[in-house]
Amino acid sequence: MAQPLHDHRPDRARPGRSAPRTALVTGASRGLGRLIARELASHGYRVMLCARDRDELRRAERRLGADGAETASVACDLTAPQAPTQVLAAVHERFGPLDLLVNNAGIIQVGPFDALREEDFRRAMETMLFAPLRLTTAALPDLRAAGNGSVVNITSVGGRIPAPHMLPYVAAKFAATGLSQGLRAELAGSGVSVTTVVPGLMRTGSHTAARFHGRAPAEYSWFAAAASLPLLSMDAERAARAIVRAAERGRPELVLTPAAWIGSRVQGLAPATTTRLLTLAARLLPGSGRDPAHDVPGAEAGRTAPLPSWVTTLGDRAGRRFGEPRADT
Repeated sequence: MAQPLHDHRPDRARPGRSAPRTALVTGASRGLGRLIARELASHGYRVMLCARDRDELRRAERRLGADGAETASVACDLTAPQAPTQVLAAVHERFGPLDLLVNNAGIIQVGPFDALREEDFRRAMETMLFAPLRLTTAALPDLRAAGNGSVVNITSVGGRIPAPHMLPYVAAKFAATGLSQGLRAELAGSGVSVTTVVPGLMRTGSHTAARFHGRAPAEYSWFAAAASLPLLSMDAERAARAIVRAAERGRPELVLTPAAWIGSRVQGLAPATTTRLLTLAARLLPGSGRDPAHDVPGAEAGRTAPLPSWVTTLGDRAGRRFGEPRADT
């Protein structure tokens, strides 16, 4: 049996159980999810990784195992009705009851409203609202039995501020934020803690995994720059450490990046001012064009994007480290 990254383990076992605590992380094959899984392993958790792509999961599992993490993985489309049963069965078979659920899986769709379709909104809502809802519901018996079970929902500043050219993502994250905060109130006193994480942009290489609509190369350019430049984005490893600390302490909310914190406060105190600023930002972004593209992978859009390579250096470097697809392959 592999050992955790550090020799010490916090005493997080359930009463009557000598086993360490078990965590399930969705969207764990790459990016922030993989980093959260690594951080949890360093705190003594056994971690079940969940994502769609079996090959990516195996690579993530090997990488984490090489660092001493005790992990297993289950490949699953979380939007499928049977997904919660399948995933929880895998957790129980490999590790036993669940103590911590991290709902991290998501998709990013970038483009003007005119280039989007209803199916894009449905896909976003299924992935980032209904899938976490179903999985949380299925996990609650384990989490209640734990006595100190936890749910961590990775939402977004896009769930507080309606960022233009990201409406499917924004709609789903607004809903996910409300669900997470409501669950915190509903489950109070049940022994289950719910933490809502509200990140801003993070350097994970997500620009190559996002999907682009309209003038795809132009949309890729602004999003990739924002997700890579240090003044606008946050180091993802630091974010993962903060998220795990918040989960262990049972914090109700964690807002990551100064921009996200300021934006959330301004939206709450001066919504009209925020709307005017967002209107200006929308006017500066690319139009849909005469023949708008639909659902172009970021790795493809990046090959013809009018963007100097140095702008995305930090984001590309993070993507190579954290398993995101590359734009130059």
